[in-house]
Amino acid sequence: MAAIKTGIVIGIIGLAEGIAVGRTFAMFKNYHIDGNKEMIAFGMMNIAGSCTSCYLTAGTGQALFYLPFDPLRMLLVVQNTRHFMEIFQLLAVTAGPFSRTAVNFNAGSRSAVSNIVMATAVMFTLLFLTPLFHYTPLVVLSSIIIAAMLGLLDYEAAIHLWKIDKFDFFICLGAYLGVVLGSVEIGLIISITVSLLRIILFVARPRTMVLGNIPNSGIYRSMDQYQIANSVPGILILQIDAPVFFANASYLRERISRWIYEEEDRLKSAGEASLHYVILDLSAVGSIDTSGISMLEELMKNVHRKGLQLVLANPQSEVMKKLDKSKLIDKIGQGWIFLTVGEAVSACNFMLQTCKSIHVAVDQNAEENKV
Repeated sequence: MAAIKTGIVIGIIGLAEGIAVGRTFAMFKNYHIDGNKEMIAFGMMNIAGSCTSCYLTAGTGQALFYLPFDPLRMLLVVQNTRHFMEIFQLLAVTAGPFSRTAVNFNAGSRSAVSNIVMATAVMFTLLFLTPLFHYTPLVVLSSIIIAAMLGLLDYEAAIHLWKIDKFDFFICLGAYLGVVLGSVEIGLIISITVSLLRIILFVARPRTMVLGNIPNSGIYRSMDQYQIANSVPGILILQIDAPVFFANASYLRERISRWIYEEEDRLKSAGEASLHYVILDLSAVGSIDTSGISMLEELMKNVHRKGLQLVLANPQSEVMKKLDKSKLIDKIGQGWIFLTVGEAVSACNFMLQTCKSIHVAVDQNAEENKV
């Protein structure tokens, strides 16, 4: 079990590191990295290398200009042993992380032949020339890597991230500090963890916005973004901008209820016509689970208690299938599901005008009977 747990962790980190390095240099070389092929390449290289107890392969299969091993590690091992089998095991490593890739990239490598040449040269050095490197300071060897890495630091890209999205900048900064102060693995863990937390936060707190009508058109857009958008009397139009599932169902129910309360208070304060219809624009809802369906059912009941009608606009096919299987469409009413927000608003306005006409006729008949 210990080996399985360790293997899973190493595999995930090695895959993330390899694909990250591959994509970095793919931008320089203008070619595409296929994640599926990378995973297959990692697996095949590690299976073959395990026959000779080699180190973990942590490079990328399509980036053919990777160095095959770590010279610093090899020289340190050779200083303590001259056993040919251990040297052969070191040579079995077929790829390397970011620093060795940078060195080979700056050296002008173009194909996998560079691996063969480098393997031959290093094996010859390890077997016959190691006494010459026995007293070589490590700072001399590391200076090669540092010189190659300096050319890969893109300060303009970091400034660009700061201007556009400060959250992305802090992810970049965390990854950089993790690599500089720790290792590539630590930098990747920091950046991936923060990115996942950001995704979870955005999914658990999706945007909900009030839509208004753009004058002289049938287009409905966010009233916060478009100041010229006007609200429709007696109708509240809300848009959900994310899939609805267990992680955000409670938040959406509370947020939509709050929108309804605020709209009713605003109409009472302004002395305008009371609220009659609540339209949910589901065009951005790509999927929904049972928790989301339960949320819509509870929302429908709360809306009905207030004497309002819930209307759905433009639900996606996957959402429609689940609403149909759960019988929620029958509860809401098939007549209250529309293709677009414009059609839903037109139907609601027609019902409002019809109700007004009926009330006016009833009042007139009552007055005539009195007379």
